[in-house]
Amino acid sequence: MTVSFQNRLEQAQPVILSGGYLFEVERRGYLKAGEFVPMVALEHPEVLEQVTTDFIRAGSDISLAFTYNGHREKMRIIGQEQLLEPLNRAALRIAKKVAEQESINLGRQIYVAGNISNSNIFDPNKPETADEVRLMFREMITWAKQEGADLILAETMYFLAEAEIALEEIQAAGLASIVNVAVFDTGKLMDGVSPAKACEKLAALGADVVGTNCFQGPNTIRPIFEAISESVGAHHTCAMPCAYRTTNEHTTLFSLPDTGNTAKLPSGRTFPDALEAQVANRYEAAEFAAFARNLGAKVIGLCCGASVVHHRAVAEQLGRESYLSQYSTDMSKHFLFGTDESLSKVTKSFGSTA
Repeated sequence: MTVSFQNRLEQAQPVILSGGYLFEVERRGYLKAGEFVPMVALEHPEVLEQVTTDFIRAGSDISLAFTYNGHREKMRIIGQEQLLEPLNRAALRIAKKVAEQESINLGRQIYVAGNISNSNIFDPNKPETADEVRLMFREMITWAKQEGADLILAETMYFLAEAEIALEEIQAAGLASIVNVAVFDTGKLMDGVSPAKACEKLAALGADVVGTNCFQGPNTIRPIFEAISESVGAHHTCAMPCAYRTTNEHTTLFSLPDTGNTAKLPSGRTFPDALEAQVANRYEAAEFAAFARNLGAKVIGLCCGASVVHHRAVAEQLGRESYLSQYSTDMSKHFLFGTDESLSKVTKSFGSTA
């Protein structure tokens, strides 16, 4: 028996949303850092299918179509605008195929989400850009609906006005919505609105779920999400930090330093291709999931930088033993630190000086 996404939101158990496709595909070597366009859907669909499968087997309830940055503006920049619709439909079909397969394999319902993101052309001082953004979102949402999406995830919205356009277009298509704002180091959206007030407005406009994703890591996003939760009350919320160890001094993944780095970085910064040493571990990811759950978050997950082991840790923290839990850490057989009685005591003694 299938349950609509809106009805699933009314169930007690949180919805797990494994994100971070952009950085995961780049980490596997199939996406160009910098331009960050999801051409993998066309060039190597087998890779995207595997990433999607891995994320669901790690515990995700949602098969997310990797169309983040797959919008008209990004395709224009790389000179591939003619591939806009083929890319979107390919990504959506992969997400749907994996959702159908894994729903059967895992014995639980997997939802399909279309994905729209910050347009990077919206300018509050140029009203015509709002119309361009609207058309950009509309075509992507239309393709998502035609390909059978259950909902749309609108994410990394750093203008409230742009988030409102996204929500209007999702509602016009009759699809469920998760609308997430993203917060730069200023602590506010770029039209001067606090994340809490922005989410309060989006909730009042009828978004099914409101929240925040990316830019901020599991630690610095906490007060942001806390304020959102307080502001929207019982409304459904989403918490999806990036998986980097941002700090009070460097609150976003864009500005993280690496004091241990010994190489000359091409851009002079760790973002986006020298962040490996800044990744939070799986236990930090799990602790964030517990934090979000305790604040009543309905949709919980991770964004850029998260890998399968992070997503699995989140699922396990939220009480779900996923398919990949069979491969979770078990140190009992380790040659130095194990507890199995059959291990060599001589070899184990080396552990204290390893």
